[in-house]
Amino acid sequence: QVQLVESGGGMVQAGDSLRLSCAASGRTVSAKALGWFRQAPGKEREFVAVVSWDGRIDYGASVKGRFTVSRSSAKNTLYLQMNSLQPDDTAVYYCAADSSMGFPAPSWGQGTQVTVSS
Repeated sequence: QVQLVESGGGMVQAGDSLRLSCAASGRTVSAKALGWFRQAPGKEREFVAVVSWDGRIDYGASVKGRFTVSRSSAKNTLYLQMNSLQPDDTAVYYCAADSSMGFPAPSWGQGTQVTVSS
């Protein structure tokens, strides 16, 4: 089992930037994919970004070009640099770990709130 702890959320204004972090511990060797999801009130959880153990990266359509995902060299910390934030980016952001980029059975962090005001 992989334990995940997110940090870095907060309240910002439209156009601002924010950087989220996710510290992974436990059986991190099994975490072939680390990623970010988000869930806004009344909406389903949405894929944001993923990075695989071998460096493959993918983004959700709504964040491509504005968000950048990266993984520490030790591969146990995941980051999400969010630029040009908009009110629609307001959500709880969750870190996820799984054996593949499709996230068939992910471990989840507790989430961190990001609120963007206009």
